[in-house]
Amino acid sequence: MKDGVNGVALGVFIFFFLAVTVMGFLAARWRKAENEHSLDEWGLGGRSFGTWVTWFLLGGDLYTAYTFVAVPAAIYAAGAAGFFAVPYTILVYPLIFTFLPRLWSVSHKHGYVTTSDFVRGRFGSKGLSLAVALTGILATMPYIALQLVGIQAVLDVMGVGGGENTNWFIKDLPLLIAFGVLAAYTYSSGLRAPALIAFVKDTLIYIVIAVAIIYIPIKLGGFDDIFAKAGEAYSQTNPATGAPRGALTPAEPGQWTYATLALGSALALFMYPHSITATLSSKSREVIRRNTTILPLYSLMLGLLALLGFMAIAAGIKVQNGQLAIPQLFETMFPDWFAGVAFAAIGIGALVPAAIMSIAAANLFTRNIYKDFIKPDATPAQETKVSKLVSLLVKVGALAFVLTMDKTVAINFQLLGGIWILQTFPALVGGLFTRWFHRWALLAGWAVGMVYGTVAAYGVASPTQKHFGGSAKEIPGIGEIGYIGLTAFVLNVVVTVVLTFVLRALKAPDGIDETKPEDYTADAGDPGVKVELPPATAGSAH
Repeated sequence: MKDGVNGVALGVFIFFFLAVTVMGFLAARWRKAENEHSLDEWGLGGRSFGTWVTWFLLGGDLYTAYTFVAVPAAIYAAGAAGFFAVPYTILVYPLIFTFLPRLWSVSHKHGYVTTSDFVRGRFGSKGLSLAVALTGILATMPYIALQLVGIQAVLDVMGVGGGENTNWFIKDLPLLIAFGVLAAYTYSSGLRAPALIAFVKDTLIYIVIAVAIIYIPIKLGGFDDIFAKAGEAYSQTNPATGAPRGALTPAEPGQWTYATLALGSALALFMYPHSITATLSSKSREVIRRNTTILPLYSLMLGLLALLGFMAIAAGIKVQNGQLAIPQLFETMFPDWFAGVAFAAIGIGALVPAAIMSIAAANLFTRNIYKDFIKPDATPAQETKVSKLVSLLVKVGALAFVLTMDKTVAINFQLLGGIWILQTFPALVGGLFTRWFHRWALLAGWAVGMVYGTVAAYGVASPTQKHFGGSAKEIPGIGEIGYIGLTAFVLNVVVTVVLTFVLRALKAPDGIDETKPEDYTADAGDPGVKVELPPATAGSAH
């Protein structure tokens, strides 16, 4: 790490940061809404985005600072096991092609803003809707925190904020400034801000990856030398575990972990509120279908990005915190000005998803807690005001997480969020295709999955953590080490199916389904499709 502040890199970083800040505030005038006091407008961009805007928005939403920092950091630390993110993003797109268009159609038909809105309408259960909402908010918090960790990693490598002995306020001041700017333009412009900034973010990322995958290997002597040095480093014994540091290919004992983590992560990705928020902002069902076919371009980028973990080892990067490995690689290998471009790509790659995530979590609170349980007669203007305020509180919570906890645990808490959000899959995806599952059975299955997943993750230790040290544990009855979230999901489904049979036999009462079969294939131009609910009924539970 270079001594002092890297002034050139910092200058380039500030230039791009200021540029996207201006764009964030100007976004309020982009596709200006007729009625700004509407959750459809602030939280979903007026449901007006076409194919390319949606593609950039979803890409900016899904491929985040986690992508830039944590994926290659995992490969830097442990080897090929970190590549699990590549197959799971390949698996996810055929999966979402089957159900996202149906969710878009029914949501536009009934004015649903969140997944919990759909669950409440489909099953007639505010209790199940509340469970889905709370899970979404809970799972989103560490995900937002991880984005702020990405910004902090870049600032640390540029030498901004001082050393470990610097006063905490001075040290964290740059992050506080970035947080304040993010909060301000999100409050002002809603989903339009990250949608507009995503164009800059994704362009920068593609440029940086294209240059890195060519320029760095040339400087390091080619991929043969990179893989040779990485293999040698992985073969060395880790003093903390007494085992080899990692492997260029997953060892046989770790293959169950790799496969189950990839599958479970694929099932969970579009259960996250921010994924659905970006999806529902699209203007037509066909936009969603097109995006499921072109989003895999990001998976290609992700595979190339993951190779940076090997390059960091070959370049001799030594860091105590693996999340600094890639920013440090950029500063070491690139000219200062281009290192600034790379840092800006990571920083903006954190701002875009953090904004969408905070909006999505705020929408869940407003529609499915505030509206359903606190103020049922809330007007659209009141809903929008509450959602704006909650989006600020969500960011504050994520910031507190980053400033008060060890940064190295951020990835593990994000993986814990994946365990939680996966438990909403039966209610959401199951509800899109069948109403056979009983609402009480779904709630019981969700509870079993949440409890098992949390308790099992609590019992996982690592060299640096006594609890929540990872997301893999022995699968009961099989004996192999697998992803806790997938095991919890299987238990969730088993409990749901068994209890549904029991409750159907006992003729337990169903809730009222406000949807119809034709709602799931409706498009924006079809008669009766509601792009925005009238003020008198917006957000009401039917």
